[in-house]
Amino acid sequence: MGLFLDVFVPPFGLLLLGAVLKRFLLPADAVWAGIERLVFWALMPALLLSAIASVDLAALPLGKMGLAIWLTLLAGAVVSLGLARLFRADHPATTSVFQGGIRFNNLMGFAVIGGVFGAGGTALGAVATGLIVPFVQTLTTLVFAFGPVGGGRISPRRVLRQLLLNPLLLACVGGFAVALLGGLPPGVKPLLQSLGQASVALGLLCVGAALSLGALGGRLPLQLATSAVKLLLMPCLALWLGRWFGLDPLPLAAAVIFMALPTATTSYVMARAMGGDAPLMAALTSLEHLLSALTLPCWILLLQAMVLRAGP
Repeated sequence: MGLFLDVFVPPFGLLLLGAVLKRFLLPADAVWAGIERLVFWALMPALLLSAIASVDLAALPLGKMGLAIWLTLLAGAVVSLGLARLFRADHPATTSVFQGGIRFNNLMGFAVIGGVFGAGGTALGAVATGLIVPFVQTLTTLVFAFGPVGGGRISPRRVLRQLLLNPLLLACVGGFAVALLGGLPPGVKPLLQSLGQASVALGLLCVGAALSLGALGGRLPLQLATSAVKLLLMPCLALWLGRWFGLDPLPLAAAVIFMALPTATTSYVMARAMGGDAPLMAALTSLEHLLSALTLPCWILLLQAMVLRAGP
């Protein structure tokens, strides 16, 4: 019970603290916007780069892990688009359902997997993130490109530009490259690790500050259906595919945990910037984070039992 509390009280406690700070101490949106930019452009890339660069890629089942994650994301993308069509959502709402169905809060993922499985879990979480980010960013950008702004046509130049300017994608690519070259040099590694550790706490505070119970009002059936896709269907698919491909318990746990996370709070920013349904995205983000307090511990208990049963 103590370990369970040690794993889940910090991330959800930081979410709650962020909401309290936004309400009583730091109400200015500009403050949180600045912290979000710091996390997105500097701290989170440092975490990804340092964690991936420290991994022995030759010892990891990257092919099996990648297949399990990518096929899960592809299936989730198809189901999310089908769900939006079933509810007769317009294009802006479709983009929000799509983001709610396949994007993930990687900061919460690092806090949880590091608490359960230690440094090895954090490293595998970084690898999972490195496999997820390019795939998800590409799919999301393509879905937005079919909207009114894109006129139903995809601009390869625009898609490529958005991908190349994504700091998380660049950090993942850099991390894999550095890992292949033998790792980070002395001095640089602890510097990046220190920055990365700050990203989890500050990032989760920002997530808490961005959540709003008032956003949950409209289109609740669509919100619940999208949340079921993200928090239940996606990790189920990852678990089934991972076992089918013969993934070892710890890489399998990393894949399932990151598929079981609520959507990223930056989804709301992307919805506002690219013509999505921002109110629906805010509602989905808030609801998925609330429901994940129930679903994520269940997945962790299942995966922890699988890892313990497999032994050293």
